[in-house]
This record gives sequence, structure tokens and C-alpha cells, in this order.
Amino acid sequence: MDKKFEGFLTTYLDTEQAYDTSGYLRPALMAFNESYVQVIRDGFNKILQDPDFGPAEYERLTNIEFPDSDSLRQYLRDMYSYLFEDAPTQPAPPE
Repeated sequence: MDKKFEGFLTTYLDTEQAYDTSGYLRPALMAFNESYVQVIRDGFNKILQDPDFGPAEYERLTNIEFPDSDSLRQYLRDMYSYLFEDAPTQPAPPE
């Protein structure tokens, strides 16, 4: 996993930040240079295609538990859609 992408997950999608769905995340990401934004886009694409990336790995990075791989993948797809496809709201991880 790219270190910049890992840093994005641990910084912006950890337990302290991920539940803040006020809409700051997309503008914050887009304020970075295009090469960084592309790294984050590519990182999401890679973990969504990686069958070995699952709840345990995500929890290790963010301290957020998902009950199963399907719910994690849906959250990651929704997050990708929010960040890169103009979905109207930022998804929240499970409580």
C-alpha cells in the first residue's frame, strides 16, 4: 500500500475524523496538489480490487471495526463516490 494513501486513511478516516460527516473531507482533499489526489484515488481503487484487504487491515489503520468485508467494501465504494464522483454526502462508518 502506498505510504501516502496509508497516511490519508490513518489521518482522515480514523476514529477521530471519520465520524465527522460535515462535508470538510472532499474540499480538504481537493486542496492538495493533483498528484496527491491521484495517489488517493489510485489507493481506493487498489484496496477495492484487493480481495485480501479486509476489516482487520482497515481496523489496523483506522481503529474502526467493520462487521464483515461486504460492509467495509460498501463504505469504501461510498467514500470513493463522495470524494471523486460528487456524491452529495460523506458516508459514516458503523458506530
